[in-house]
Amino acid sequence: MKRILITGASSGIGMYLANGYLAAGWHVIACGRSLSKLEGAISSVHPELTLCTFDINSQSEVIEALKPFTSLDSVILNAGTCEYMDEPLLFDSSLFKRVIETNVIGTGYCLEGVIGNIKQGGQLAIVSSSVTLLPLTRSEAYGASKAALDYLTRTLAIDLSPKGIAVSLIRPGFVDTALTQKNTFSMPGIITGEQACKYIMQGLEKRKLEINFPKAFFFIMNVLSLLPNALWRRLAIKMIRAPE
Repeated sequence: MKRILITGASSGIGMYLANGYLAAGWHVIACGRSLSKLEGAISSVHPELTLCTFDINSQSEVIEALKPFTSLDSVILNAGTCEYMDEPLLFDSSLFKRVIETNVIGTGYCLEGVIGNIKQGGQLAIVSSSVTLLPLTRSEAYGASKAALDYLTRTLAIDLSPKGIAVSLIRPGFVDTALTQKNTFSMPGIITGEQACKYIMQGLEKRKLEINFPKAFFFIMNVLSLLPNALWRRLAIKMIRAPE
């Protein structure tokens, strides 16, 4: 039986992936910060489910928790957070630090703990975001963290290839989750968690280098990303919310 480890499995995309792989007959190691949230999100009585808890911001905790899970066929590093900058003239360095530490440094801790446990011929996937295609208002922290993950994943795809490990970069558009439900702006092309899960599982089955979805949304974002930076800047400025 194939074994997959998924971080951030207590909610959002990670929750849908954990349940999706269980339904597909995999043994799933579902990781999160809270045991009660994991139990509430996933069918915890499933015989092929192992729950694993750790604080992603604690290096020792992450490595100790992940160490026992060997001979993994696949790993999806999905855990992350999203916070937006509300006032650029009052740059919130604490917010910036929180987002970078969770999304980037925390992913590094997970890599240290699990990368040596992936089988030859196995797969590693890291969840980034479509935000990396274009600079968007209020996304200084979130966008910077996901841009770092893009570079990290693409570099790992080169360095792990001789080791027989396929690496995939996952960049979703807007997905209807508890996290995006907090957004106060319109989210074009938003899809369900089930749809996101299907895109990812199909992409990983094909061992794609990059899994970008939904297709129509990404097509538009790619076209916009080809605009001269000065033109995109003028368009983006018009999207800034007027003061209330």
